Amino acid sequence: MTEIGNKIASLRAERNISQQALADRLFVSRVLVSKWESGERRPDYTMIKSIAGVFGVEPGEIADLNSIAAEELMECVGGGCGLEEDELALAIGDFLKKNNVLESKIFVQRYYYLKSTSETATLFGIGENHVRSLLSRTRRKLKKYLTEYNGS
Repeated sequence: MTEIGNKIASLRAERNISQQALADRLFVSRVLVSKWESGERRPDYTMIKSIAGVFGVEPGEIADLNSIAAEELMECVGGGCGLEEDELALAIGDFLKKNNVLESKIFVQRYYYLKSTSETATLFGIGENHVRSLLSRTRRKLKKYLTEYNGS
């Protein structure tokens, strides 16, 4: 279980709320709540704010926005793909210059300015699901780019 999953499970147990009851309040499936708690999936920061609202706590008690963004980014850069920190920063900068402009701008909003998907969607006038999709695609492209960059 992840730290976020542990916290959700703990808050749910303290308040004697079933996974199904939490899912119903959040308009998601019980299976998704289970995946959050097991660490198989991670709620985005907008959902964490909703979860916090259900439990009457601050979102920061469940997860820190910085740590969520860092975890997402580490999934695509791994241990830096064998690159030193300065070289990794240069490689990411190079990738962003070569990438689609909208995807790069959204990536920077998420991982440099630490904006939530909701804030980013509002900023660009697009849906949250579109932002999530673009971020996912950009992370996959970055992972591939860094692998090739390190191999050259």
